[in-house]
This record gives sequence, C-alpha cells and structure tokens, in this order.
Amino acid sequence: MNPIVTEVTNNIVERSKKLRTKYLEDMKKAQEKGPHRGVLSCGNLAHGFAACNPQDKQKLTLMEEANIGIVSSYNDMLSAHQPYEDYPRIIREAVTEMGSVAQFAGGVPAMCDGVTQGQDGMELSLFSRDNIAQGAAIALSHNMFDAALFLGICDKIVPGLLISALRFGQLPCLFVPAGPMKSGITNAQKAAVRQRFAKGEASREELLEAESASYHSAGTCTFYGTANSNQLLVEIMGLQLPGSSFVSPDDPLREALTRHTAQLAAKTTALGRDYRPIYEVIDERSIVNSIVGLLATGGSTNHTMHIVAYARAAGIVVTWDDFSELSKAVPLLTRIYPNGQADINHFHAAGGMAFLVKQLIKGGLVHEDVNTIVGKGLSHYAKEPFLDGDNVVWKEGTDVSLDADVVRPIENPFSKEGGLSLLKGNLGRSVIKVSAVKEESRIIEAPAVVFHNQNDLAKAISSGELERDCVAVVRFQGPKAIGMPELHKLTPYLGNLQDKGFKVALVTDGRMSGASGKVPAAIHLTPEALAGGLIGKIKDGDLMRLDAVTGTLSLLVSDDELAGREAATHDLSESHQGMGRELFYAQRTLVSGAEQGACSLFAE
Repeated sequence: MNPIVTEVTNNIVERSKKLRTKYLEDMKKAQEKGPHRGVLSCGNLAHGFAACNPQDKQKLTLMEEANIGIVSSYNDMLSAHQPYEDYPRIIREAVTEMGSVAQFAGGVPAMCDGVTQGQDGMELSLFSRDNIAQGAAIALSHNMFDAALFLGICDKIVPGLLISALRFGQLPCLFVPAGPMKSGITNAQKAAVRQRFAKGEASREELLEAESASYHSAGTCTFYGTANSNQLLVEIMGLQLPGSSFVSPDDPLREALTRHTAQLAAKTTALGRDYRPIYEVIDERSIVNSIVGLLATGGSTNHTMHIVAYARAAGIVVTWDDFSELSKAVPLLTRIYPNGQADINHFHAAGGMAFLVKQLIKGGLVHEDVNTIVGKGLSHYAKEPFLDGDNVVWKEGTDVSLDADVVRPIENPFSKEGGLSLLKGNLGRSVIKVSAVKEESRIIEAPAVVFHNQNDLAKAISSGELERDCVAVVRFQGPKAIGMPELHKLTPYLGNLQDKGFKVALVTDGRMSGASGKVPAAIHLTPEALAGGLIGKIKDGDLMRLDAVTGTLSLLVSDDELAGREAATHDLSESHQGMGRELFYAQRTLVSGAEQGACSLFAE
C-alpha cells in the first residue's frame, strides 16, 4: 500500500473509534433480532402483506423466504430516473424465481440540479439529500424486509439513499443503477454555444437546440458531474455489481444486471448461508477507496461534503485534510468532461471501471482486501460484465487503455496529483477542482468584486462592468443562509472573462459542483458568511490571492484593518419564501458546515 493511503486510513480509524464502536454495536443488536417481520404482531403483519398474492402471503408468514424491499427515486420528468419505471416488475420477477418476495417499500424525491440551475428551486437541492435519507428510512421502518435494493442515480439522491442504507446496516443493501444516455453533441460544441449565449451572440432557440442535442434521451447526463461520480464511487465501494455503472438503459445487459442484483440480494440475507449486511461491507477502507476513486478521476467537488456525510452515517469521521493528503498520493488517471472532451461513455469504452480499478490496485492506492456485495476483494471490480444467453458473466478487464486521451495507466497519469485540492488561509477552508484548470490559471492575485447574488454577478459581466482582472466573491450562499445552491450558471460568464485574457477566479460559500470547469473556483468556503466567516468582511477592491499550487486562499488585508470592520449583512427573506423554501427552516437552522457534510441529520 502507498504509505500516505495507509496513514490516512489509520488516522480515520483512530479518530472514528468512539462513533464507529457505537455504530457497530447498534448494528449487531439489530442483527440479533433476526428477520424483522418476526417481531410484528399478527395485525402488523396482516397490514404488511394485505395486498400480496396468496403464495407470497404464505412465504412471508413462514419467515423462511426473504422479502426484498425496493426503495426507488423513479420519476418520469428526469431522464436519469425515468428508466426505473419498470424496475419493480423486473425485480419482483427475478426474486420470485428465487422463491422469495419483493415489495416496493417506498419512493423518495429526485430533483435535478440541471433543471433548477439558477432557479429558486436550487436552494432545496442540497437539503433534498437529508430528506431522501429520511424518506428511505421511513420506507424501511416497517420491519418487513430482509434486504433492500436502492434505485438511484444523481446528485443528492445516491448519498441520501446511502446514508439511510448505512443506518439499516443489519440489512444487505445493494444499489441498482440505470446507466447513462448515449452520447449527443460534443461537450466542446455545447460549451461554445453556452458561452456565445452568455455574450449575447446566440439566440435562445440556438441554445435550446444545442442543449437538447446534448441531453436527449433516457439515462444519466453524460458529463462527469455529481451523478456519474456517484455511480463510480458506489461501485468502487463494492455496493453495485462490477462494471454495472455505465451500461446504457437500452442495452440488453442493463436488465440482466438488474435481475442479477435482485437475485443476489435474495441470496445474501440473514436467512441464508451467505449473509452480507452493509455494515460489514462498508468500513474505513471502503471510504478511503471512495475518496481515492474521486481524486483519481477528478470527480465532483460535491463529494467533499457527501462522503463526509455518508461516512458519518457509518460512524466514520472524515475531514477535508484526508482529501488533501490523499490528493498528494493519487494521480489523475482520467480526462472526462469537464476535465477533458470525452464523456462517460467514452470512459466506459476505453476500459472503464475495470481498467481504473486495476490501475489503482496496481499502484497500491486502494484497499483490495475489502468486503463487497459480490464477495471479498476489490479485484472482483477489475472485471467486466457480459451477456451469456440471458445470464451475466464477468471476464477480466483490459490491461491496456483503449484511449490514452481518456484514461491512462498508473505509470503515465495526466497529473501526478488528484483533481481536487484543499485551500486554507485567513478566509477559512475551501475546496477547488483543479483538474480542468490550466496551470497558468492556478494562481490568481487580483482585487475583489463582491456580490450577494449570482444573478448580479452574471449581469455585471454581461454589461461589461468587469472587463478586468478580479476575484468574484459571491457570499451568503452557504447552507445556513440559503441552502448552498449550485452556482454553475456562472461558469460561461466567468469563462468569457477568462477568454478575453483577464485573470479571474471565484470565491464563494456556495457550491459549484462536478460541472465546474476552467475558471479557478474556491468553493464550499467555511465558515460561511452567515456563520461569521471572514468572507462577510471582504470589500470591493480588497486584494485577494488564490494559489491552487500551494493550497492557500488569502484576503491580503491587515488583521488590524479587518478587526475594525463590521461584517456585511444581507436580507435573505426572499430566499426563505416560495417554491417550498419556507418548509426548510429546520434544515437551515440545524445544518452543519460544509466540511462537516452540510448535514442536518446527526446530533454530533
């Protein structure tokens, strides 16, 4: 093992001892109760299987056959989740063939940052993760199930489902992907139209045509944002079938993988001889593997919060220092848009997950001796699935990259360090995604221009007010202020300034996501403005320095000057009403800081 990976893992184990011990004790107590529906009264059980057919009622009464709970994020408005419509039928049929039962336990909401980008609804996006975790917990709270299948793809959905799964750690919990849509127009073409529209050089009709040619069918968006980062991380943690993440919805292999997952769930409950509860699958090594996978691929910065949150659900304490230390050891092995021009389908075709896992094992960067849903050892995930008749078989993955512009071997990385970095300084702590930022743009020292709203910054750029070097500061965007919305809308505007030759950067206590691109962006700044962060004292014209090379973010103003300044205030009432935002007062009050996962679920 790489010594840095070993050291970080040991540090996580040590700091997590108290919480992890309590978590394992809780899960073992739940496990000792046996099949949960066995504790139900006759009235309870009668309610639980009232709508079942006579055969399934008999099976559930005898307690000898597994009952698999299905928790789904299906809706048919979002392309990534639309394929899930037919999955319950497929799962029930597959489980019935095993002599077991499957019931749809409950649905959870699935909102899309792509639809709500720049809109009021975006302010509910991050909080939806905690809502999903609670919704999935309610679905499983009936004590009817011996295992659970989680159907989710995008942004906050998978982390929310995973938090819930880990709190039902006595159950085998398997994740069921639906896959990406086929590739549309190139990412370069799409980005070019967006930037021309931001300049006023392209019509709305032209922009919509380009966007529709990019996002054009059922399946996950094909760029490497939070959704596809989710799939990669869940697979590398051993919670999805090997090679299942990026098989398209209309590929015959997709349904075969879903059937296989359902039957595997039935085989691995406490009723059989191959019990694999998720609390024995996910441990500190699995979490480190997920961070390494994120860094090696330049994945979504949102996971600097999500990994912290779902690790905490398993009694594991992760900090941004862990990300920073691992980034020193983990090379960047992929170039997937926005870190390159290839999309996730190109990555899959070039060797995909099997090749990536092989390289990470070869480099001693991941723990191979972990548990997974398919058995002991991450080496299972160095294999690819294929159809053999109606059945799935796994074959050894390629040892050679089939496209070195997309994915590379460990000996020849795109960069010696990972795609994410931690920035520290007098402003606090933030993260930056450097994998798409050119080296000449990684150090910016320029005067601040301060905004309290992303739309005001967009207007200032569009009107020509910011034709100069600057560090754009967008504050009062944090989780306590307005739910930490994505600011991806700003990417083409800031990109236009950069293309004109200006040195430009963004500093914010909001989010910029896995879709952040070529402009250096210090995001998730904590403490946020509303929590007393120094970002609240920045004034227009203050000199700021963002240095992604040394990992520093500084406000170049004397301590004496800052001590005498009053922190800015901002009326946030408009962001607390409408589009359901008034219902999320409790989350804004309880939510932790970004480095603690921006989470409202845990007491400590």
